[in-house]
Amino acid sequence: MSSGLCEMCFRLLEDFAAHLKRVGRAFKKTVSLKTERSFWRRTTLEFPSLHLYDDETHQFSLKRLQALNKLAASNDVHLQMTAAMYYLHLSHQLTSSLSDDFLGPIMALLLSPDLHVQNTISLSLVNLLIKNNVCKELVIEMGMLVPILELFQSGDATAQCHSCACVVMLASSESNTDAMMLDGIMPLLALAKSYDPQVQQNATWALLHLTQSNWSMRILCQAGAIPVLILLLQSSDSEVQFSSCTALCNIAAIQEHHSKLLSIGGHYLLKSLLTLMSSSVQKNSAQACKCLQALTKNVLIQEQLMELDCVLPLKALLRTSTPIWTESALTFLSVLSAYPPNNDILMNEGLLDEVGQLLHHQRSSSAIIMHSSKIIANLCSSCMGQQAVMKSLCLSGLLSALLSATLADETLVHVTSCLHHLMIWDQLKSKLSATITSDQVSALVKLSGQIRNPQLSYNCAAIISKLEMSEEMIHLLRPHYMTISEILLVFLQKKDVKFQQLCIVIVFNLKKDGDFSSLLANSELELQLWKVHAQTEETRRLLQMIQPLSPSSVNP
Repeated sequence: MSSGLCEMCFRLLEDFAAHLKRVGRAFKKTVSLKTERSFWRRTTLEFPSLHLYDDETHQFSLKRLQALNKLAASNDVHLQMTAAMYYLHLSHQLTSSLSDDFLGPIMALLLSPDLHVQNTISLSLVNLLIKNNVCKELVIEMGMLVPILELFQSGDATAQCHSCACVVMLASSESNTDAMMLDGIMPLLALAKSYDPQVQQNATWALLHLTQSNWSMRILCQAGAIPVLILLLQSSDSEVQFSSCTALCNIAAIQEHHSKLLSIGGHYLLKSLLTLMSSSVQKNSAQACKCLQALTKNVLIQEQLMELDCVLPLKALLRTSTPIWTESALTFLSVLSAYPPNNDILMNEGLLDEVGQLLHHQRSSSAIIMHSSKIIANLCSSCMGQQAVMKSLCLSGLLSALLSATLADETLVHVTSCLHHLMIWDQLKSKLSATITSDQVSALVKLSGQIRNPQLSYNCAAIISKLEMSEEMIHLLRPHYMTISEILLVFLQKKDVKFQQLCIVIVFNLKKDGDFSSLLANSELELQLWKVHAQTEETRRLLQMIQPLSPSSVNP
């Protein structure tokens, strides 16, 4: 039996273990530890061959197997329970693979007419499957799925919980067939509509885990799971809402399923998700936001969402105290802001005021700052957007981010790209030049000298090139002239022409201060500038010799 697990399966097993512990505590009918110990004492007294391990070989003996077969095949329910309790104890203690021969008694016990025996042995099987102590393929080949599925119809919440868990575990077996999976999914869908909240929770939880595999997800969709999951978004149980929404989120991540998700008329899914996004249970609200975001790759859906007033619940999420939920809303809003027709609505909703306040908040993470930068850059493309940026805290928030010691280079690239973009407009350039502090200028100079991240270096230097050389700005820049000259010298030596051109623009801007002009005179930087000038002139002369064709004639 293979013991290797992929990362997804390993996470699935961990989820199972945690879930079963919670469910086990919730069910009063679950066999208590005291009862288990009582059965175990009786077992060892009446059937001394049923010790867990042989003292010397630490293997399961033939006598033990014969005893278990005898107990499981008995018509005495108490003897059957003794065998079932043995497997339950074994499932807790076993650290190695269970011999295939020992699966026979499990099958017999699953067919027991006594529900308590079935509950106990099905829980034992779940434990063995979770720990990978038994071969899933062999469990399926032996036909155990049939009695496991029959437990769905028992009406007992404990049995249904164990049955759900077994089905999901067995569904992860690649040797399973589509038809077998459908047999397991149909009862799950029926249970998901149950009026018993606990049964509905277990079934929805099982459906959720079936969406973590593309194969089982495809069969789920074929079996009609999508309408059921959408209906469960309206459940009064917050756990059912969360599981169904997360399952739909996983499905929505695969674009080929979008047509089925949106096929229910009247924008039913979108309306349901927007309602859930306004939930007081913030994890459900955030999950609904994530699901909607997965659907917004389609511009038509974006337009429908804007018509359904999706901005209001998104703004509410921005004010939550949990960064990951704020990130989810900002990610969604950055997608919406990238589509220009949405921008007027976003502006009218005061989004830039919210974003500006977020940038000043101490709990703002790299993701929050990065998506805030994207939103600001997208919304300031109009005159209305530029005015809103001027009135908001966005500019000062972006400048403050430059001083963060914890931001990754990737985030700083977005921040500095946004600042450079804003300086295209004269009003914003003037305000930035007037509000930037000494520490922020120092940060720009330092980041301009970054070798490991050329884009970040370029962005920061480009901001410096656009600073208005007022008396106050000259005062802030003068302490850095020597460092800037060294950085510019490096720019001139780069093969990338855009760095050379940026160097020239910066020199032109800084020469407005006589002190920089004096520093530049007869320096290595000036010498290098003359070399670039000579090379450029030579290139121009050579191009004139061959009389290059005009761009229009080369690309008709």
